Amino acid sequence: MLGVFQDNSRRQKQLLNQRFETLCAVLEERKGELLQALAREQEEKLQRVRGLIRQYGDHLEASSKLVESAIQSMEEPQMALYLQQAKELINKVGTMSKVELAGRPEPGYESMEQFSVSVEHVAEMLRTIDFQPGATGEEEDEEVALDGDEGSAGPEEERLDGSEGLH
Repeated sequence: MLGVFQDNSRRQKQLLNQRFETLCAVLEERKGELLQALAREQEEKLQRVRGLIRQYGDHLEASSKLVESAIQSMEEPQMALYLQQAKELINKVGTMSKVELAGRPEPGYESMEQFSVSVEHVAEMLRTIDFQPGATGEEEDEEVALDGDEGSAGPEEERLDGSEGLH
């Protein structure tokens, strides 16, 4: 009798451990998926911002060179050459001012709020798990019935589906 009791206790501990390990594995898997999605989104946004920085930097450098050229042309002692260079510079400045750069990121672009997860309701469910002795045997019977009859909802699932409309 004592040996059977010890065997049953050990088997039940193993079952509970396996169930909690499975639950933890599912949570870890989902966490990994969410972190990967966040990393991909972060990299995409960083690439876009880096591209904008590069584009604006190139434009700034070209504008600076144009200003330097304009300053140098003002030092030209020959009036005819100065006027010829001035016309070219005016055209270049006009062209440079009309260059359309990619738009700035929209307000809130840096936000990653879409990756926030609300787990309060799940955490509360976990806190309120009823560990009453004798309840596990009933659960195993329900699991066997549900596993053997896939596709049809058991009484537990029907109750959940029916109660969802009430909230």
